[in-house]
Amino acid sequence: MKIGIAVLGAGRWGVNLIRNFIEHPNSEVLAVVDPNRDSLEAVQKQFNLDASVILATDWSQVQALPRLQAVAIATPASTHYTLAAAALKQGYHVLAEKPLALNLTEAIELCQLAEKQQRQLFVDHTYLFHPAVDRGQRIIQQHQLGKLRYGYAQRTHFEPVRHDVDALWDLAIHDIAIFNTWLEQTPIEVRAIGTVFPKEEGGRKKEEGRGKKEEGRGKKEEGGRKKEEGRGKKEEGRGKKEEGRGKKEEGINQEAAEIENQFSPSLLTTNPAEKLADLVWVTLTYPDGFQAFIHLCWLNPDKQRRLTVVGSLGTLIFDEMSPETPLIVQRGHSDCGGEENNSFESAIIAPQPTSIRHREVLSLEQVEPLMRVCDRFLNCVQTNTACPTSSGAASVELIRILSTLSKSLELGGQPLIPFEI
Repeated sequence: MKIGIAVLGAGRWGVNLIRNFIEHPNSEVLAVVDPNRDSLEAVQKQFNLDASVILATDWSQVQALPRLQAVAIATPASTHYTLAAAALKQGYHVLAEKPLALNLTEAIELCQLAEKQQRQLFVDHTYLFHPAVDRGQRIIQQHQLGKLRYGYAQRTHFEPVRHDVDALWDLAIHDIAIFNTWLEQTPIEVRAIGTVFPKEEGGRKKEEGRGKKEEGRGKKEEGGRKKEEGRGKKEEGRGKKEEGRGKKEEGINQEAAEIENQFSPSLLTTNPAEKLADLVWVTLTYPDGFQAFIHLCWLNPDKQRRLTVVGSLGTLIFDEMSPETPLIVQRGHSDCGGEENNSFESAIIAPQPTSIRHREVLSLEQVEPLMRVCDRFLNCVQTNTACPTSSGAASVELIRILSTLSKSLELGGQPLIPFEI
């Protein structure tokens, strides 16, 4: 029997989920929910959806659908907690896009709720289902790189810039998840430093010029207003009435803004929304001394999706932007002057002589990672068993790390222990 699914969110990632669930033999898309009617119409046309598939603008419209068993959430990160909690309380299994929540406490609450309801809470950490990550993990576990020295990753692009999370929360979770999986460890110390770039400078200058133009127009009209001033107290009274109405409208708008702010994401940082970090440098230190360095930016014209682990016998490179050669092993010895010399400064800033004897492009299974995500989720629903790599509990550990990094970012890069928050 097919599993009935409602997909919440018909944006870029929601469309991919819809496609995969439509194509999977064990699932049936019963509904698609998105507040944008144009997005719903586009999905209907793209997939030629049957008339029985409900297209709704509000989640409440499909909560009681017959045969509905699972909900896939592909909405802004700030909405994940509310939607996932509502679905779990209704007794549905949940697949949520990363991050599970923007608050560690809320992520833990969702895990507890899923356990109480005896439902699966599955988080879409797509990279953990990538064939390159699978193969890379085997390379490292077989000790083909020798003693691991350090790792580094670049995840950058030019927009989109999020308004509910910073570059850290938007991008870092992928690389942290891969490093943790490859090393089979979690960091014992983390630190982050970030930068906020000035935005819309041109827009501000344009508005300034427009303001001066309006000022001149205002002075010209002032003479006209003085000329018209003598038209009578009746007009003056009408103006005061309109002024009172304007103040009333201003009060309503202010109240609406305050209500809207109640639903803004709860980050472990004091930075206001307009000062979310655009550029972040992350350092992760693992129990065995291995360090990983991650460069994150969403205002970088050079799009990068690259992760590297350096060992004494070779280097493993996962470069998603090289579709023909996404996973490479460079084999060779590096003379680092001793096993203790494995720091970022010594290995990156002042590299030691390395002898690369062989460069091997590794063959990979040709399969879409998201298809594997959807397949594993459906299997978890059918058997009602958790997936170790993408369970809510596994996601909580990643959010714990991100929360600590946010705190470090707030403290100007102070090293912190994740489990102390």
